[in-house]
Amino acid sequence: QVQLVESGGGLVQPGGSLRLSCAASGNIFTISAMGWYRQAAGKPREFVVSITYDGVIKYAESVKGRFTVSRDKNTVALQMNNLKREDTALYYCHALMGGAYWGQGTQVTVSS
Repeated sequence: QVQLVESGGGLVQPGGSLRLSCAASGNIFTISAMGWYRQAAGKPREFVVSITYDGVIKYAESVKGRFTVSRDKNTVALQMNNLKREDTALYYCHALMGGAYWGQGTQVTVSS
């Protein structure tokens, strides 16, 4: 069994920053990619960013230049700068290890 545990969400004012982290544990074998998705209230889950085992990174257009992903072995972090109200969502960690695994989600709220 594999667990993904996220941390770092919270409430921040527009223009502020937050850093999310995700650690994978359990019966881990080769992780081909890790990343983040998010789901705002009343909307479908959407892709935010992914990073492969060899460092190939993809960002959603809406976060390019503001979000930065990094990875170290079985952990992935997301530095979010210049946050906007539309970034408010439940953020899910995602990992590909033969199948797809998801964390429970961490809430990010951008509000004044």
